[in-house]
Amino acid sequence: MRKRLYLAVLTLMSLSACNQASNETQNAVKDTSVAAGVETSDNTAPSITSEDIVTESKKANDFYERIFEEAVARSPEFLTYLGRKERMNEWNDISDENARRELEISKKNLNELGNIDRNKLDPATALSYDLLRQSIENDIEDYKWRLYNYPVNQMFGRHSGVVSLLINQHRISSVSDAEAYIARLNGVEKLFDQLIDGIEARAAANIIPPKFVFPHVIRDSKNIITGAPFGEGKPSAILNDFSGKLDKLSTTEGSDLSADKKAQLLAAANKALITSVKPAYEKLISTLTLLEEKANTDDGVWKWEGGEEFFNVALKRTTTTDLTADEIHQIGLAEVKRIHDEMRAIKDKVGFEGDLKAFMQFMREDDQFYYDNTDEGKQRYLTEATEYIDVMKGRLDELFITKPKADLIVKAVEPFREQSAGKAFYQQPSEDGSRPGTYYANLYDMMAMPTYQMEALAYHEGIPGHHMQLAIQQELKGIPKFRKFGRYTAYTEGWGLYSEFLPKEIGMYSDPYSDFGRLAMELWRACRLVVDTGIHAKKWTREEGIKYYTDNTPNAVSDAVKMVERHIVMPSQATAYKIGMLKIIELKEKAQTALGDNFDIRGFHDEILKYGPLPLNVVEAKIDSWIASQN
Repeated sequence: MRKRLYLAVLTLMSLSACNQASNETQNAVKDTSVAAGVETSDNTAPSITSEDIVTESKKANDFYERIFEEAVARSPEFLTYLGRKERMNEWNDISDENARRELEISKKNLNELGNIDRNKLDPATALSYDLLRQSIENDIEDYKWRLYNYPVNQMFGRHSGVVSLLINQHRISSVSDAEAYIARLNGVEKLFDQLIDGIEARAAANIIPPKFVFPHVIRDSKNIITGAPFGEGKPSAILNDFSGKLDKLSTTEGSDLSADKKAQLLAAANKALITSVKPAYEKLISTLTLLEEKANTDDGVWKWEGGEEFFNVALKRTTTTDLTADEIHQIGLAEVKRIHDEMRAIKDKVGFEGDLKAFMQFMREDDQFYYDNTDEGKQRYLTEATEYIDVMKGRLDELFITKPKADLIVKAVEPFREQSAGKAFYQQPSEDGSRPGTYYANLYDMMAMPTYQMEALAYHEGIPGHHMQLAIQQELKGIPKFRKFGRYTAYTEGWGLYSEFLPKEIGMYSDPYSDFGRLAMELWRACRLVVDTGIHAKKWTREEGIKYYTDNTPNAVSDAVKMVERHIVMPSQATAYKIGMLKIIELKEKAQTALGDNFDIRGFHDEILKYGPLPLNVVEAKIDSWIASQN
């Protein structure tokens, strides 16, 4: 699970103006033969000299860099996410008019890419060429699906994304940064006008969120405009953040913030909150309240015109495979059965009398597996999660050659979004490393955060999971930035899930209950294959999806509800985890069989990580080449 800004990040990194739903499912390499054959181009043909290769490869890499920087420059929000200071006073243009402009830019870039002679590229540059071509082609193809998403929902959206960016990414290290923050507050009204235009365009196409979405979004929006200066009580989340950053700036050595200037900035922020932010949220709430009357309880994308075709495309983009919805469904059912059998072995090991269902109920309800829903209990969780990560840091040399330079911290999800946010997610470091990677744990409901799952969750979001992978990715040398900051969901989340299993191979999960927790989390991802395809391809209801989770897993009912609601608003995304993990394990077993005693787990992991994110078929081609090179 990732940060709320994740979808906006994908937009830029795939160099497209596609919508948030398609952003989650972009970047698949459609032509397996081309992708798998990137190392076997005719570079050695007699008519091509080494000088030709150097010249053309430089031309290509200059092009990759230029269009990446042009795309980043068009996104004030991604500039801030990267830690850059340009355009800190602006929001992205999310109008349909801008989407059309971005489409034309994609077509122009594709045409210019065609002027590069792929046969004259070195292997690394040729791989980037193939990945970029397929990414741009997908962007152009997916333009027709730009409305096929819910731009505000309980998982992500502008209503929460605005606040998240200001709090978590907009740094204030000077007066000008503070003034830019205020300018962004004043720009929220225009941004939300564009957002509402998009919501209404979707409603006209009968793309309306199911009824359950509305209370979440309306509640969260009201929370954001609660407290000072909107009314009585403690400062609102935004004001608290802004004033806290000013306090910190005022005590920083060499600061340009005087007492008078600080007072002026606080007054200006209060005014912007009252005159721009509050009306923007009130207008959004009013729009959603009216739209809620038209909403129904049909949950799958099958209800949309062309919904079946859209879901097939979404699965292809998410998994970077040609697996059908039914095939993915069947894989999920088989994995649920296998994991249940492994859980029964642990049940017997700890001496529990009763069947697996009773054991799951025991794990779900027994107080020993939960910390108190108090500040002390929540802090204990954060402290112990950090300890798991610190212990794992000390074991990395056993598993990896390359390790990340960026630091990692563990934080609780902020109160303004914790009620709706997912169980946990990761935010990668800033481009320059000044902002560390962050593992966010959602401690709103401590009964949804059992201690027996703490270890696996820390490995997934932290080390050796997303932090290991994504921090290394952006620290890689010799690959273009569009790959450093790009995403393939099956690769990224497949690695995260694989990273839950990996520590077991070096003796972690010594507590059988923690090992059960690891299996419980893997089981959860197997169930996702069943329920995601069930909802969107087999017309399951929300209630049927929730029942499947509660019947087959030990997780809290609140977990099941959130997960099913996530499936509904993010079609296909949750299938990436298990499909990606299964491929990595398959490739590891293939390498172990082929290499025998010569197999080096450290070298295998380096080969997986050293190219940055890739489609799964390209990962397989790389591992095949690595195996051949070891013999």
